[in-house]
Amino acid sequence: MSEMLLTHYNYWVVMVLMMIGFYIVIAQGNLVKKLVGLNIFQTSVFILYISAGKVRGGSAPILDDAVTVYSNPLPHVLILTAIVVGIATTALGLALVIRIREAYGSAEEQEIQEQNQC
Repeated sequence: MSEMLLTHYNYWVVMVLMMIGFYIVIAQGNLVKKLVGLNIFQTSVFILYISAGKVRGGSAPILDDAVTVYSNPLPHVLILTAIVVGIATTALGLALVIRIREAYGSAEEQEIQEQNQC
């Protein structure tokens, strides 16, 4: 049983990071902290896809007669693209938080909702 837990530790890391990020998004009222939680959640998804793309004993997909097992490079390439999109999305989110703070004087979700109800 413990051998299975140790061989799949990366999936345990993914689950822990995912739950931490999800908790931060749900529990925090500050918009910047929510963005940090989303980034932690997003990082856990990156690790999940990279882990799935790794083949034990696999080699780079370069044709060679001595190599019979290859690792799939597609998940890694897709994650590189997702990282770039994630950075752009985070930058946009931070710009929106700055604009919201300028308009409402706060980045706290509860205070913004109270001002909207008046």
